[in-house]
Amino acid sequence: MRKNNLFLFSAFILASCTVGPDYRAPGFLPEKQIAASLELNNTAGRIIPSDWYRQFNDQTLNYLIACGLRDSPNVAAAVRRLREARAGLNIARAGYLPVLNASGAYKYDKPGKNIGYELKNNYYQAGLDASWELDIWGGGRRQSEAAQALFKAAAADLDNVRVTLVAEIADTYIGLRTAQEQLRISRKNLKLQRDIAGLVAEKYRAGLTDDIALNQANYAVETTQSLIPALEQQVSASSNALAILTGVLPGRLSVKLEPAADNLVSRRFDFDVDGMFDIPARVVRARPDVRAAEQQLIAQNAKIGQAVASLFPDISISAMFGYQSIRGTQLFTPRSEAFSWSPALTLPVFHWGELVNNVELQKETKAEYVELYKQSVLTAVGEIKDSMSAVQNEYRKNRADYKAEEDMRRVHEYTLAKYRQGLISFSDMLDAEQRLLNAQNELAASNGAIYRNIIAYYKAVGGGFEPALY
Repeated sequence: MRKNNLFLFSAFILASCTVGPDYRAPGFLPEKQIAASLELNNTAGRIIPSDWYRQFNDQTLNYLIACGLRDSPNVAAAVRRLREARAGLNIARAGYLPVLNASGAYKYDKPGKNIGYELKNNYYQAGLDASWELDIWGGGRRQSEAAQALFKAAAADLDNVRVTLVAEIADTYIGLRTAQEQLRISRKNLKLQRDIAGLVAEKYRAGLTDDIALNQANYAVETTQSLIPALEQQVSASSNALAILTGVLPGRLSVKLEPAADNLVSRRFDFDVDGMFDIPARVVRARPDVRAAEQQLIAQNAKIGQAVASLFPDISISAMFGYQSIRGTQLFTPRSEAFSWSPALTLPVFHWGELVNNVELQKETKAEYVELYKQSVLTAVGEIKDSMSAVQNEYRKNRADYKAEEDMRRVHEYTLAKYRQGLISFSDMLDAEQRLLNAQNELAASNGAIYRNIIAYYKAVGGGFEPALY
């Protein structure tokens, strides 16, 4: 009966005594405040898919992102870090469980003659050794709690690497297509300007115009031609960057990245921008970097418990069961059976100051992690709000750029016809031509900019990556 009571008491102690603070999430920026700051109509909203980029309807982009998620060294390294964290978690969970070892030994003694006797001794031993450090104060459980949080932080870091990679590939790809579209426009206008310069040269040789008009025509050709090398370099640099992001050598994607007839940037942008912002306020705390920051905070909170537990006595039990004999042939016989067990208590004494100050150190470190977590939430809200504003403003600009380009195309056609009829001066025609070139380049840049702002927005809201089990 007394043994049963002792067992029940011990079980109660082991189950209930866990020192240190239990984790409570900081009451910082509740969802209602976040929703108000982001001007969200509600806190529900729609779930953003992790493959949000498919709405761009570009198969090459889909292919590049699939390659990046599969082959990028950054993703592979993050996966390795996650596996390391899982191994650390398994080690922590096993740390406060009983330890069992099998052992065997042979000892031969021959004392020196000066001792006074010459008794030789053989000693054989084989058996099982067990030890168990009782986790009475919960230090082991806090260690496991910290390892669990660090594992979740590594999982969030992996998601963050994926979010960043998808956004970088998409952004670089849009930059490539924008440069290709501007290069196409410049080459088209260069051909037109060379044709005009040829007409002016013919008029000049016939004495129908002066050298000023000829110089102006040549200047227009040279100006447009000067734009081409920089655009070609941008195309090359973007192609090389995409190769690196997808985990291949530069130049390996040249066929995939050739200018497309249906260039994404050349299409008329016609997305439901307002519908993109129907998101729940919880996307802020679902962001991988915010999740990682909170898990780091949880781990640090658990480390306080570990430090507090080190102030209390360590209680351990060791036991041995096996065989002992002076003759090897009699080792595994009933008369050689041996058993021993020993409880032990260790109390910190002379390094008490170190342990107490370690508790204070862990508390201050936790306070630091609280502030880092708050900063990650504020940063997330700020980035989301900035990206929403950027998309809306660029969308309005894009509508105006479309209208301006359409207007300038009609003006240029009218002006060119009037010039060929000799009704207006070359300067007027050249001015209209330059305005059209500028409008076309501005529209291409705006098309690229709005896509890139949308990409930044999806990155800001966490890229659709929700907490997952790994």
